[in-house]
Amino acid sequence: MSQGPITIAGLCGSLRKASFNRMALAQFGKSLPEGATLTTVEIGEFPLYNQEILDAGVPAPVARTRDIIHGADALVIATPEYNYSTSGVLKNAIDWLSRTNPQPFAAKPIALLGASIGLFGSGRAQYHLRQMMVFLDGRPINKPEVMIATAQQKFAADGTLNDEMAVKLIRDLGAALVREVHRFRAAAAVG
Repeated sequence: MSQGPITIAGLCGSLRKASFNRMALAQFGKSLPEGATLTTVEIGEFPLYNQEILDAGVPAPVARTRDIIHGADALVIATPEYNYSTSGVLKNAIDWLSRTNPQPFAAKPIALLGASIGLFGSGRAQYHLRQMMVFLDGRPINKPEVMIATAQQKFAADGTLNDEMAVKLIRDLGAALVREVHRFRAAAAVG
């Protein structure tokens, strides 16, 4: 397998600084195998998607995020679940990024995870993200699925995740994403 450092871009579907999904994304970054690093990109400055704005040029925050994701080996998305789906701010970011060139999701290994205060742990939101990423030609990791339910009981105020199974699943998801990057590198070296 190809060696060398692995860069992973991270998107959080919550703008709140102390959100459970930001905490889960931080746990993901701390749990990565040696040689892999996470860079979180912010989407809070994106305007609401409007074709007329795009016709005038890609807004700078969108272009910066696109370039970081495009330049990374992989992407991880942490999503809350709002009304049986992902957050509006994350959907807006995906809509913007998908209309830029180069479109940053195509052929990109993508890990999905999420935390919510409900019993489904963002499962419905993640299924919607999977549908979007398939349409955008992304390569979502299938297993493990990381859906942290009743997150208010599993994170300490300092962001520590106190659920052993969730910690293990996040670590396993990071390892699966890194393996997929190695697989992509090996395939690119051959062909």
